Amino acid sequence: MKAQRKGVTLIEMLVVVLIIAAMVFVAVPRFSMATANAGSAQTAAEKISAGIRYTRSLAISNAATNTHGFSLNMTGSGSYTGFQIVSLSSGSVVKTETINQNATCTGANDFRFGPLGNRLIDSDSLVVSGGGKTLNVAVVSATGMVKCQQQ
Repeated sequence: MKAQRKGVTLIEMLVVVLIIAAMVFVAVPRFSMATANAGSAQTAAEKISAGIRYTRSLAISNAATNTHGFSLNMTGSGSYTGFQIVSLSSGSVVKTETINQNATCTGANDFRFGPLGNRLIDSDSLVVSGGGKTLNVAVVSATGMVKCQQQ
């Protein structure tokens, strides 16, 4: 009687590893970096939208002490690289954020809110693109609602 085998040999394991390595070698070059960057525009647009909402909430919550309001200012020339939230009464920077380098932002550069959450300056929308996506970030003047829509 022969004893039963309870494992795999080194040769069998090497063959399986070589087959998996060959499949990875074929599959990885087909993976497009556009797929990896597809979320860059969405992430940047959502970050800017959240910053605009935060700016408006600061203007409302600090209305008693800051009667001038707050502003979100885009930073960088040409394509924006980030934004700053600034107190309009003191000029101090409350928050600074950077935007994903794989996203391109153009358009409006100033979103100002008064103490009641109202827009002080009606500005155009902001266009964020990257990874094959283009999104439009805009603020509804009457309500202060931030819209982030894919074009």
